[in-house]
Amino acid sequence: MDYGKSGNPKNVKAAPKHREHNQKGSKANPYGATPAKAELLARMKAAAEARASGRSDKGEA
Repeated sequence: MDYGKSGNPKNVKAAPKHREHNQKGSKANPYGATPAKAELLARMKAAAEARASGRSDKGEA
């Protein structure tokens, strides 16, 4: 008798417990879509200017 085949099947251990909000292939993060480098640089420059001027965009008082 093959005792390894008896009993309940084992759960998949590598399966995620939930779907992520920004998973690959979703509407928010489609396959093959990479953000443009110009957009990244613009965001970085805006953050640097905000930090230099002393204001914060993160809602801190």
